[in-house]
Amino acid sequence: MIRIRALVVADEESCYIWDYFDRSVFQGVDVIISCGDLKASYLSFLTTMVAAPLLYVHGNHDARFLVSPPEGCDNLELKMHVIKGIRFLGFGGANSRSPKPFHYTEQEVARQVTRRMQEISFHGGFDVLVTHSPAFGLGDGQDAFHKGFIAYRTLLDLYRPAYHFHGHQHLNYGSSKRLIQYGPTTIYNSFGYSLLDLEFQTAPKRNRISYIKARYDWSRAYGKQS
Repeated sequence: MIRIRALVVADEESCYIWDYFDRSVFQGVDVIISCGDLKASYLSFLTTMVAAPLLYVHGNHDARFLVSPPEGCDNLELKMHVIKGIRFLGFGGANSRSPKPFHYTEQEVARQVTRRMQEISFHGGFDVLVTHSPAFGLGDGQDAFHKGFIAYRTLLDLYRPAYHFHGHQHLNYGSSKRLIQYGPTTIYNSFGYSLLDLEFQTAPKRNRISYIKARYDWSRAYGKQS
């Protein structure tokens, strides 16, 4: 069994953390996961004060990151990261036809996933999916802007990761849920902040997946759902 202690954050900075930071509360944190729509200064503060690596994806309000990204933090949209043998994959943005940064259509997100297939196949899959928006039908909203992406749901079906962390769907929205179990995947709405002890079954050495097969399986599965 592999255990990782994670601080997961999204959408709203915590006054408790900002103004009354208590280092003892965050002892033993192995990784900080940000699911978007938080200030760069907040993320840099977290990774410095908690003294743990911070992995992030962009929210739909994070255009300012293009000029001033958070210091000392790692963007999961650029590459997967492995911590204690656990593979983290991430995608940012929300469902929108707006030309603003980090506003994407379903088709654009599908192309993003396709471009990551070589990386996914090299690592033999992934254990944790980190996104800003939810997957379609799994904790998303009814309106178009808060509708989740089919591409993410297809990834969950294909690779069956242990966890999926997302933001965007605030918990004060009427239909929002903190926790959803989808097959073997625990889906967690990261709004605000949470300290979580994550558990992963110890896996044998992960073998690379054929890139051609990964592309074929992805295209076939996505085509059936979209």
